[in-house]
Amino acid sequence: MKWQFEDKASHGKFIMSIGDPSLRGQGLLNGKKEMINTIVFNAGQEQKVTIDKIVYTMPSDAILPLVANQTFCFEEPENLIAWQFNRDFYCIADHDAEVGCVGFLFYGIEHPLFIRLSPEEKIGISQICAQCKEDMDIADKIQGEMLRTTLKRLIIYITRIAKQQTESHCRERVARLDIVRTFNLLLEVHFRSRHEVQFYAQTMNKSPKTLTNLFGLCNYPPPSELIRRRIILEAKRYLYFTDKSAKEVAEDLGFASAAHFSRFFKSGTGMNFSQTKVLA
Repeated sequence: MKWQFEDKASHGKFIMSIGDPSLRGQGLLNGKKEMINTIVFNAGQEQKVTIDKIVYTMPSDAILPLVANQTFCFEEPENLIAWQFNRDFYCIADHDAEVGCVGFLFYGIEHPLFIRLSPEEKIGISQICAQCKEDMDIADKIQGEMLRTTLKRLIIYITRIAKQQTESHCRERVARLDIVRTFNLLLEVHFRSRHEVQFYAQTMNKSPKTLTNLFGLCNYPPPSELIRRRIILEAKRYLYFTDKSAKEVAEDLGFASAAHFSRFFKSGTGMNFSQTKVLA
């Protein structure tokens, strides 16, 4: 079953679905790939999910946030509840001060982020689901705002659960993790043009060494490694899901030349981009 709200003036789109078979189709929405964020709740047993060509096991009674540029395919969509929304309906970056999810739920260190729910937390999700269905059935002038409020409640609720699971009560550690989260947000905005740690450190009023040490204290890879991984992840998306050449991808990702990009890609993946493109 699927409910959909669309604001023709703003092009905002919000969808809630239960057991939607389209989630089996490489993240296709209405038969085509759309730039839309997705939050999925697996109400059944653990199942396989393929995200950007990599297979993972999604636990039972778990939430999975997925960003707009990720392609995904679930093994058993009949057991899923999903909320999907585009930037025009609700921009997670613009509203980050309200919900604190960017760099944590979305664009975080852990990919993918499976958030396990307790029986009590499942009840909370069920209540939000019921409220969302109720809002979908009332087509009045404030329907869009009501749905945005419900979506915001969902994001805040699962962000709170995720933070409780990953952060200790140590104030110092929480502060360090907030720095990591801020870095992730900056990286998502600038990774196509800025590949050096110095840029991110200066933007955050830190030295590169301080930033690297803070990441180490949080048991996270150094910033340079996270930058490298993010660029390679995007390059793989171009490789598998577009027809762009190595030269075009190099330009999109801020490399001075296709040769420089090709060396970078091969050193990080062991694959030759152009040759793999032919086989993809």
